[in-house]
Parts: sequence; structure tokens; C-alpha cells
Amino acid sequence: MGLRALFGGVTLRGRRRPGTLRRSGADDEAHLRAWAAAHEGVEAFVEPRTTVTDTTIVLVAKDGEWTRRRIGSPAAARKFARSLRMPVYDAQIVGYPQRMRDHDARQRILRERERRRDLGA
Repeated sequence: MGLRALFGGVTLRGRRRPGTLRRSGADDEAHLRAWAAAHEGVEAFVEPRTTVTDTTIVLVAKDGEWTRRRIGSPAAARKFARSLRMPVYDAQIVGYPQRMRDHDARQRILRERERRRDLGA
């Protein structure tokens, strides 16, 4: 067994090999738990694994604010959501809530206003 196999795709210099996925870790789950505790009306949306990223979970608050982190598997995502007593959905089946898109649109408008103010327009 080579050194790379022992370290899960991380080279001795601490960088990942090209083409390897970063797995979810305790810091991802800690972020999700803290974020959920700080927001109201949070729902979970599970995103499937792709060729470039592992399974992810998107938490969406009542106001549309959201966060995304890696999670071990769809089953782990459902278990995580159930542990916090929040609804969990498959994003491939139900899509994302309109409030999430509305939040992103509001944020774009606010960033543009700030950019124009900074330019003196």
C-alpha cells in the first residue's frame, strides 16, 4: 500500500490529488448544526453525488438564506435532518424552494447597489 492510499488521496504536502473528492468531515456537520440553530424554519435538501463533489445537503431557512456542505451519503443526510427534527427533501425530485431563489435575487440587488455606491454612481 502506498503513502497516498494511507492518506486518502492527500499528498505529503497536504494537497489533494487531482480527481479525488474531499469527503465530509466533522467541521461540515458542526457548521450545519450551528447554522440550523441560528436560523428559523430550516428545511434540508439532499443533493446527489456527482463526478466533482460528494453528496451534499443544502439547508434553507424561512427567509431563503441557505448553506451547503458535504455529507457522507443520502442516508446520512436524512439521519442528520431527522436528528434536528427538520423536513428533508430530495432536491432532484422536488427542486429548491422559491424563497431560496428570491433570497439570491435580493442579495444580487444589494451587492449591485453597494458596488454602485462605492463607485460614487
